[in-house]
Amino acid sequence: MSDYISRTMEKTVDKMKKSFPVIMITGPRQVGKTTLLSMMAEKDKNEKINFISLDDLNARTLAIEDPELFLRTYEMPLIIDEFQYAPNLLSYIKIIVDKKRLENLKNNSVKCNGLFYLTGSQAFETMENVTESLAGRIAVLDMNGLTNRELENIEDEVFVPDLEILKNKKQTEVLSTIQVFDQIIKGSYPEIYKNEELDRNEYFETYIRTYIERDIRQLINVQDEIKFLKFISNVAVRTGQELNLSDICNGIGITSVTAEKWLAILKNTGIVYLLQPYSNNNVARIVKKPKVYFMDTGLACYLAGYMDSKTLEKSAYNGAIFETYVISEIIKSYINNGLDAKKYLYYYRDNNGKEIDLLIIKNNVVYPIEIKKSANPGKEAIKNFSVVKKFGLEVGNGGVICMKSEIFPIDRENNYIPIELI
Repeated sequence: MSDYISRTMEKTVDKMKKSFPVIMITGPRQVGKTTLLSMMAEKDKNEKINFISLDDLNARTLAIEDPELFLRTYEMPLIIDEFQYAPNLLSYIKIIVDKKRLENLKNNSVKCNGLFYLTGSQAFETMENVTESLAGRIAVLDMNGLTNRELENIEDEVFVPDLEILKNKKQTEVLSTIQVFDQIIKGSYPEIYKNEELDRNEYFETYIRTYIERDIRQLINVQDEIKFLKFISNVAVRTGQELNLSDICNGIGITSVTAEKWLAILKNTGIVYLLQPYSNNNVARIVKKPKVYFMDTGLACYLAGYMDSKTLEKSAYNGAIFETYVISEIIKSYINNGLDAKKYLYYYRDNNGKEIDLLIIKNNVVYPIEIKKSANPGKEAIKNFSVVKKFGLEVGNGGVICMKSEIFPIDRENNYIPIELI
């Protein structure tokens, strides 16, 4: 228990289990999905939650060959880890859920929510129909690596650059630039923080090998595995940019169709996030390509060939990876609190070259944000913020997230925001 780092998603799962019979947590390998549910089950003194992993071949065989017997063998509430190995359980879970709901209508003391907790990867084709099969019965949560606020055991609320909210928000520990890059190159996978003896480069080498062997092999041809590794490395080099797949295709000899398929795999397994451009009826001539961000900066740095923070901080890659770190932390703040980040987070770029790194749109208020690896970015950083006035939305405080040590006004509407407040 002492090694466990509390996760923001605990409170989200606690909330969801009161309203949904089934909770599914998806996400990349080793971000802590199983640990989260196991620790929550251990902490719950009011109810025993059973656990079974389908990595256990005997349990998997029973789940596949006799799903009804499997679900009778392991009593509810039940955590089913690595659920993707037996997707045929879905129809049987649906029957049980519907029966419990009917019983609850007759007798509200019958428990009908928080019955099943499923973990797995979105990558598998067999998982695509989960939400359809259990429509109205399931809450799906995407989990990622640790946030900096989780590492420091500070409440991790959704990030909004509203000045009054920022003034009341607790800062994380103030770090020097090189300390920030130490954290960037280390990444966010819990095992790296639990095991101080773990070699970072060996960890990521093993991670990539396991990712390809266990998550990717059934989705791509074996002969394409080397090209896939080149593909993911090329994407890592381009984190924080609009992704031009044709450049990558030409470099490694794959078709655009293959590149699109492989990008979808990276997205669906939680390795990358595609930040969409903002548009509405009041905005014309915008760039329509999404920007790509790695959700773990340590993995991105490893794939891009950076092995130490000093080299990274001095490299041409430093601005893009700093932006990736900030964006991924903000994305996680929304996801961990049970919100769909795609509904709140965008970027802006038009054909006149005007760009804003991030737009947060919440309650019909738009907040423009720039990200700079500098302690004094200057007013030039907000030169494009005026474009948001034509969106037809209320305009909130804008901000430049940077290495400044405290909140400082740029003008009446915009502020420098220290990285410790994301």
